[in-house]
Amino acid sequence: MSLPQRSRMLSVACVVAATAALALSGCAKSETTDNAGGDSTQGAQTVQTPTASAGPGCTLTTYGAPKLDLKSAVVGFSQSEKEANPFRIAETQSIKDEAARIGVKKLLTTNAQSQLSKQISDIQDMLAQGAQFLIVAPLNSDGLEPAFQAAAAKKVPVLTIDRKVNATACKDYLAFLGSDFVEQGKRAADAMIKATGGKGKVAILLGSSGNSVTTDRTKGFVDQVKATAPGLEIVAQQTGEFARDKGQQVMEQLIQSKPDITAVYAENDEMALGAVTALKAAGKAPGKDVKIVSIDGTRNAVQALSNGELNAVIESNPRFGPLAFATAAKFYAGESIPEDVIIADRAYDPANAKASIGGAY
Repeated sequence: MSLPQRSRMLSVACVVAATAALALSGCAKSETTDNAGGDSTQGAQTVQTPTASAGPGCTLTTYGAPKLDLKSAVVGFSQSEKEANPFRIAETQSIKDEAARIGVKKLLTTNAQSQLSKQISDIQDMLAQGAQFLIVAPLNSDGLEPAFQAAAAKKVPVLTIDRKVNATACKDYLAFLGSDFVEQGKRAADAMIKATGGKGKVAILLGSSGNSVTTDRTKGFVDQVKATAPGLEIVAQQTGEFARDKGQQVMEQLIQSKPDITAVYAENDEMALGAVTALKAAGKAPGKDVKIVSIDGTRNAVQALSNGELNAVIESNPRFGPLAFATAAKFYAGESIPEDVIIADRAYDPANAKASIGGAY
C-alpha cells in the first residue's frame, strides 16, 4: 500500500470509524498499527454443533429476568484490557457494529485497562446508568463477584465472552460464549509436533495468570505433547502476559538461559511476534532455526506465517458481536441458552496462510 493510500485509510478510520475493517487498521496505537481488520464476513464466528459440554441451559424464567426488547434497551459492554492488540480491537468493534446494525437504543462501553477493580466499578457504573443487559469480557476468572451481585440485584443478565468465570451459570451469569481453550492447546501441540517432527526442546510463552485462557491453553498443549510426542521436551514456561513487548523480553532471556531451544509455543500471536523480533536480533531464523506455533489468528501473525517466520497459528475468533446479540435475542424470546456456547476455530498453516490473510483480523 502506498503512503497516500495508507494516510487516507487512517484518516477515514480514526475520524469516522465507518467500518470495522478501517477502524481496526487505523486506530490501533502501539505495535499493532500495521494490522488491518480483514474481511469480517470471512471471519464470522460459527458455533460448534453440538456445543461441547453445553450444560442444562438457561431460560428467561429460570434466570428471573424481565422480558426486554433489545431495540429499546440500554446494553453495556465491559472490555477487560486496553485496545492495544488486534484481538481486543476487533472484539470491541464487533460489539459496537452489531449493536448499531440491529438498532440497540443505547450501547454503553467501558475498558478496565487490565485492572480488576476498574472492571468491577465499570460494570457497577453501567448499571447505575440504566444498563438492562450486560456483555462482559472478564479480565480474570475470579474476582468479579461484586459486579455480578450488583447486576443480580437489578435483575440484569450478564453474558460473558472470551474468558470463562468461576461462577454458576444461570445464576451469577447467563452463559459463556467462546472457544474451547484446551482444544486450542491440543491443536497447537499437534501443529508443533508436525513442525518439529516430534523432537526438540520447546519453551512456552504463557499468557497472563488468573484466567481460564492461560490455564486451559497450557493444559491442552502440555498434555498432548506428553501423550503423543515424548521426544519433544518442554524446557521452560514463562509468562509473556499476552503482550508483544513482554514476549520479546522473555524470548531474549530464554535465548541466553536456554540457547538450545528449538521451538516456541506462544499462547497468543502478540507474544509470538515478540519472539520473532528477539530471535532475529539474536541472529536466529524464526520458523526455521526455532519453530513457532501460536494462537489467535491476527492478520500480522498470518502474514508472518505466510512469510515463513511462524509455523502454524490456531485461530481464536474475537468477533463476538453477532453471536452475543443473537444469543441475547434468543434468551429474550424464551429459548434455552446453553451454559457454554462454544465456537469453532480455524487453523492456519503454511499451505493456507497467504490465501487467508484477507479474512484475518
